[in-house]
Amino acid sequence: MKVHRDLNNLPQFRNAVITIGSFDGVHCGHQKIIKKVKDLSMATGGESIVITFHPHPRQIVFPKDDSLKLITTTAEKTALLEKTGIDHLVIVPFTFEFSQLSADEYIQKFLVGRFQPKYIVIGYDHRFGLNRRGDINYLKWHEKSGDYKVVEIEKEEINAIAVSSTKIREFLETGNMKGAANLMHHFFTLTGKVVKGQQIGATIGYPTANIEVGNTFKMIPPDGIYAAFANYGGERHEAMLYIGNRPTLKAYLNKTIEVHIFDFSKTIYDDEVQVEIVEFIRHDAKMENLDSLKEQLYKDQEAAKSILKNSGGLVKKWENLLLPSVDIVILNYNGRNFLEKHLPSVMRTAYPNCQVIVADNASKDDSIDFLRQHYPQVPVIELQSNHGFAKGYNLALKDLEPDYFILLNSDVEVPEYWLEPLVELMEKDRTIAAAQPKIRALGQPEFFEYAGAAGGWIDFMGYPFCRGRIFSTVEKDKGQYDQSREIFWASGCCMAVRAPLFKGFGGFDDDFFAHLEEIDLCWRMKRAGYKVMFTPRSTVYHLGGGTLAYHSPYKTYLNFRNSYYTLLKNEMALKLAYLIPLRLVMDTLAAFTFLMQAKWLHAQAVFGAFLSFFLGLIKFTKKRLDTESLVQKVRISPQPNRQGVLPKSIVLQYYLFQKKFFNKL
Repeated sequence: MKVHRDLNNLPQFRNAVITIGSFDGVHCGHQKIIKKVKDLSMATGGESIVITFHPHPRQIVFPKDDSLKLITTTAEKTALLEKTGIDHLVIVPFTFEFSQLSADEYIQKFLVGRFQPKYIVIGYDHRFGLNRRGDINYLKWHEKSGDYKVVEIEKEEINAIAVSSTKIREFLETGNMKGAANLMHHFFTLTGKVVKGQQIGATIGYPTANIEVGNTFKMIPPDGIYAAFANYGGERHEAMLYIGNRPTLKAYLNKTIEVHIFDFSKTIYDDEVQVEIVEFIRHDAKMENLDSLKEQLYKDQEAAKSILKNSGGLVKKWENLLLPSVDIVILNYNGRNFLEKHLPSVMRTAYPNCQVIVADNASKDDSIDFLRQHYPQVPVIELQSNHGFAKGYNLALKDLEPDYFILLNSDVEVPEYWLEPLVELMEKDRTIAAAQPKIRALGQPEFFEYAGAAGGWIDFMGYPFCRGRIFSTVEKDKGQYDQSREIFWASGCCMAVRAPLFKGFGGFDDDFFAHLEEIDLCWRMKRAGYKVMFTPRSTVYHLGGGTLAYHSPYKTYLNFRNSYYTLLKNEMALKLAYLIPLRLVMDTLAAFTFLMQAKWLHAQAVFGAFLSFFLGLIKFTKKRLDTESLVQKVRISPQPNRQGVLPKSIVLQYYLFQKKFFNKL
């Protein structure tokens, strides 16, 4: 995350997706807004930008009002925002002059003039401009003149409690640290410099670090003893915190904030310590003497240790929520037997921030009843008819908003830790749009599996093949492809794809029904400059042919027809002028080969694909224009990514030169 504090020295942002606000506390509502900003920036090849203010606007607009209490200082807020993974944080110096901008000036001079946003993402109650006259409707009214689109985020609710900074302050004012943390997904913190005190705690075995909180507007919880974590020098220590005027020590009646760090003996004067306040233990109380105080502090320490031990699950939950979210979506059609055999392995997936969803294409078997009886925790999306693989997935995914989709066939078996390598690979490089694992045959696990193997390629004529499988020749996995590398297409059998990009590129083409739709999607992504990757660190096992047999004539028809559709939509126009006639000749030879093998229905399927292609010329020519327009909008590179294209004919290499293994090409 890059932090900008000078409005006159901002970079030229690319397809800026912005949000604006104080973001005090960086709570769950804020996090929902920021996730939408990140998703839109990913879908448009743009940059995510959070705009906030320092000092808080109320300090300038109402300088005599000392009632403002901040949940987070600017430094604390910056650290929390960095964890969200945004690209840019712009901290606007909030001055009296800035506060006098009218709503029109705020939009035209500040938002549009400084950021040229493609999208403005804001909460439903956002106000701006002099006297707070601007609101979301005013922003929408200026959309056309400002050349941006407004995206509204409704209020977030947790357990029927509306999330807001005001509600969090109410919790903090009463010492309800757990209630506040539940709305923020992090603990409230106090950050300050360690200053010298009277060192009385050390004389009774409980040395404390006195913390001086520099920001006078920072909220301080009520007096009392709290379980806490102390962060110092990059390490997190268990601790207990005292806030109060030390009534037991009559000679030192002044407000102090002191933290006793367990099993810690370093001298840290003048250093900065951040204290995460976990839970209130007891109110401040006057003890009879130092011995009584020591006895009580021992009890406090034991209580704090118990609380901190039990807080581990909550902290882990929040940490998991910071991981990219993944929806594993299984498209099912009459696959009850596959679900019974293979869904248990998917449910054992170790990755913590994922959910398994089954989308059912109007199955005629008892798939739905089986899921309801044996997997009631699995969400089921019931489609009204069999839409095929392409449209079925499009309908299933349209209302889901994770960071990643995993499209997984119902006849795939997965090990426990198969998902982490895919997510880790894509998290390291934002230009990776999709990825696939190594795909082995379930029945013969020493061999690659036909549908994907070690990653898909195409030749210069658009014929697809795989590393580890060319036409009907499937290689044994001897580690020959155990390097992560770019490929041209990822198999729809097990495909990881960034959810915002899947939607931003229009998803699969509904008209494909099934087969090659993933190649068409990956080709669009690569035309825009994105990468498609293979990783050998993840392996899954595919039965293959579970929903449509590999030797089905209908499969032959779909493969040939959709190959032409894919070429027409994505290949360069000049190349199509000679490529389509050449492909027709080559595929006619394939049809005659089927005839010589007495595979009459397969030959008929090829000629049927020709007819379908010519009948669809006008429709798919229009789609070509629409695809070109879409690619231009989300392009991240002026040049298409051609990695994974063999500049030779795979047909000639395989049949004429007998090069049947990928590493021989």
